[in-house]
Amino acid sequence: MSAAASSLSLAPRPSSHARYQNNPATREQPWVRRLVLGLALGFFFLFLVLPLVTVFAEALRKGWAVYLAALFEADALSALLLTLTAAAIAVPLNLVFGVAAAWAVAKHSFRGKQLLVTLIDLPFSVSPVVAGLIYVLLFGAQGWLGAWLQAHDLKIVFAVPGIVLATLFVTVPFVARELIPLMQAQGRDEEEAAVVLGASGWKVFWYVTLPNIKWGLLYGVILCNARAMGEFGAVSVVSGHIRGQTNTLPLHVEILYNEYQFAAAFAVASLLALLALVTLGLKQFVEWRASKS
Repeated sequence: MSAAASSLSLAPRPSSHARYQNNPATREQPWVRRLVLGLALGFFFLFLVLPLVTVFAEALRKGWAVYLAALFEADALSALLLTLTAAAIAVPLNLVFGVAAAWAVAKHSFRGKQLLVTLIDLPFSVSPVVAGLIYVLLFGAQGWLGAWLQAHDLKIVFAVPGIVLATLFVTVPFVARELIPLMQAQGRDEEEAAVVLGASGWKVFWYVTLPNIKWGLLYGVILCNARAMGEFGAVSVVSGHIRGQTNTLPLHVEILYNEYQFAAAFAVASLLALLALVTLGLKQFVEWRASKS
């Protein structure tokens, strides 16, 4: 082999990104890249950054005293507590259901598997308002179970249990839908190897399956929690809008705005926005850690 051929064979090959950029068929003109980037940034600023800035600007327009008074008002604190309570109940239940459903769908074959997947996706296709009306039809005073509930002095609709049920319904898909493709991509080889080595079902789950899905599970929990705290439609139908008792934060914002208490409404809305930003930060952290693992 000649020296020239040897030097050519030892020369570093361009990366796939460099080949993509150097290929005329895939190389865009600078003005095209700037236009696409400008459109993306303009859309981001107009529909995301500007509304967020507006919320905080309106919330603080009358000063910090009015802002803090709106946040620490008794009805606002009650709405915050109810929102956190509903999320604290719905998220762990959906975590358990999501893991079990994803395990069943991804790791096993059984009759009715496709039906289970369809039911998991049902809250995505059904309006939250319709979901709330279903609970009213079931548990309301004139509903199918209304007479029995009244006879046993049980109250679901227009009470905390109804809000929790509505929150559960709209947040069902998030954990399961994050885990199903992840578990399917991982396959069953590691679990089957652990079983062959004598591990029990629980040990397989705790020491094999759970470490492999931990970041996807945490990601699904974060999305589920965000949806639970921000739900409006289904909760609005079943809550009854009882001020200080069955109003969550989104419902409290609506009431304040309808009463022309704009500063207070935006103050409470800014609290929801802060919760959303915290959720977004956690989401980015989970994605970063998942990419590093």
